[in-house]
Amino acid sequence: MASIFFLITIFTLLTSHLSHSQSTCTTQKFTNNKLFTHCNDLPNLNSYLHWSLDQSKTTLSIAFLAPPPTASGWVSWAINPSGDGMAGAQALLAYKASNGSMVVKTYNISSYSSIVEGKLSFDVKDKRAEYSGGVMKIFATVVLPEKGVTTVNQVWQVGPSVTEDGFPVKHAFQPANLAAKGRLDLLSGQSSSGGGYGVKKKNIHGILNAVSWGILFPVGIIIARYVRAFPSADPAWFYLHAFCQVSAYAIGVAGWGTGLKLGSDSKGVTYSTHRSLGIALFSLATVQVFALFLRPNKDHKFRFYWNIYHHGIGYAILVLGVINVFKGLDILSPESKWRTSYIIVISTLGAIALLLEVVTWILILRRKSSKSTKPYDNKHQPLAP
Repeated sequence: MASIFFLITIFTLLTSHLSHSQSTCTTQKFTNNKLFTHCNDLPNLNSYLHWSLDQSKTTLSIAFLAPPPTASGWVSWAINPSGDGMAGAQALLAYKASNGSMVVKTYNISSYSSIVEGKLSFDVKDKRAEYSGGVMKIFATVVLPEKGVTTVNQVWQVGPSVTEDGFPVKHAFQPANLAAKGRLDLLSGQSSSGGGYGVKKKNIHGILNAVSWGILFPVGIIIARYVRAFPSADPAWFYLHAFCQVSAYAIGVAGWGTGLKLGSDSKGVTYSTHRSLGIALFSLATVQVFALFLRPNKDHKFRFYWNIYHHGIGYAILVLGVINVFKGLDILSPESKWRTSYIIVISTLGAIALLLEVVTWILILRRKSSKSTKPYDNKHQPLAP
């Protein structure tokens, strides 16, 4: 079992960095060996920004890189002179035209319901775009809204497609899309994500529930089903099982609480399936934990029925927990390596369970075989019950 807890520890350490991607913008290269003074790995949508500031001319040269959701999608980067969100943003938007060429348009987003193609509130001296390897790149030089400006509010976004006349189709409203904004210091190169605290809370919520329902609870079930088959493990298996399940429940309660807080802070953003599964998990686990206090003795006439109920609810929590972890991953949309990491962990636990299932049946069959041959080995011994 030590290997299982080792996997849990590794997974927890890995997911603690869920909101941080490795620095990759420094390795990116451009045609004609174009260089920029600064670059940042933007915290959402796998996007990157390179820029150079010419303070004497108050111009900003940028290269924005992002993968669109589909090959026919669009990417956009904007400066918002009046706020920190989409409303008021002055946007550069790129997509691939029907003839295969890349197009860059400018949009004045005066409000969420008014997206107008046209001149921005500041000059754009040149703009172009490239597309390769599934990534779109916008290059532009803009004249900053005010002389002496060294910090700007930036907004970036990706969308699935454009209409026949080249108008961008509405983007998704996943957490990563909603948090794709922040403050950028053009001199120091430092940036802050507009969704920083909210994203952090989502990651904490995801980690707590992945460790609880997605790992600890399955480990507890493996201990109860297989370790108890070894006589030498009694009663240690029970205490290990109880420790895992109570710990999973405690961590799950914390995860459920952060989920309630996220829900109250995000009115209008609802993930019905994920929420319903979370409520079902919490309710079943609560009943399961309190049922421990009503556990009949082994020789009690109701113990058989209690076992059926206890095992049934336990397996229901196991299935719902793993499903909901994947639902949560769909919502968080982290890098693919995090989903892969969880798949490896849960697959490893499944392989261990399968191996122990085989070993357990071998032990049971051997014991039955041994009991059935004992009367013939010594006729003075009583028959096994």
